[in-house]
Amino acid sequence: MTSSIVDIHPHIISDDETRYPPAPLFGKRSEWSKERPTTVETLIAAMDAAGVAKAAVVHSSTTYGFDNSYVVDGCAKYADRLVAVGSVDVLDPDAPARIRAWVQRGLAGLRLFTGGSTKEFDPSELDDPRSFPAWELCGELGLPMCIQTGPIGLPQVTALARRFANVRIVLDHLGRPEVADGAPYAKAQSLFDLASLENIYLKLTPRIFGDVKKEKASAETFFPRVVEAFGAQRMAWGSNYPTSPGTLADILATAQAGLATLDDEDREWIFGKTAQQLYPALA
Repeated sequence: MTSSIVDIHPHIISDDETRYPPAPLFGKRSEWSKERPTTVETLIAAMDAAGVAKAAVVHSSTTYGFDNSYVVDGCAKYADRLVAVGSVDVLDPDAPARIRAWVQRGLAGLRLFTGGSTKEFDPSELDDPRSFPAWELCGELGLPMCIQTGPIGLPQVTALARRFANVRIVLDHLGRPEVADGAPYAKAQSLFDLASLENIYLKLTPRIFGDVKKEKASAETFFPRVVEAFGAQRMAWGSNYPTSPGTLADILATAQAGLATLDDEDREWIFGKTAQQLYPALA
């Protein structure tokens, strides 16, 4: 197994609501953030227990909106192990200035949250021309951009990947493909169609490890197909802890079991080396 396991999708929530007041995107706070709040100290303890060396911590938009203060402050406390991935309103004319300001405070990557736990997906903002200055700056600064969307948003992702070929795009939750039909996974074709775009990376989270256990899908047929299409060098594991239930150790064990049919080198990339390419501070 990989010598240095890196997680690119945990979240943290402060227990100090005076210093870090909730102001959720779309006005509705996610249930998990109230039921399973996890401070940066709790995350570090969970990482130690699970054997996770480092992490790129993803800002909780459904708790804090566009205020990345807690994720950058929390990661700064453990700068040898954590980097922060935050969110800005890319449609705001001031978005480039805001991105630069957050980068100065330690932000190592960005994320576009177009829907999910509290709202249906709306991919319209993805390729809105008002967002292009923010994308151009990401290319200039070498910031990866994570995108939270479903299959409905993949045409926009394709257009962005072509327009901003120097920006590495990381698809949260693998873009939520439909896999229940089983091999050869015809219903996930829109995902596989992205494989030729070399700046698109895939984030493997508990959602896909659950989906491959349903109906005709299986880990043994799905993940080798994804590796064949994209290459393990463009795939990285993310725990989604504590959004996904279970301990970090349990979530990691499920992922390791799901990828057991891959060879050692592919698993080295997925559980560590790809993350270190995306976020060099984690190397």
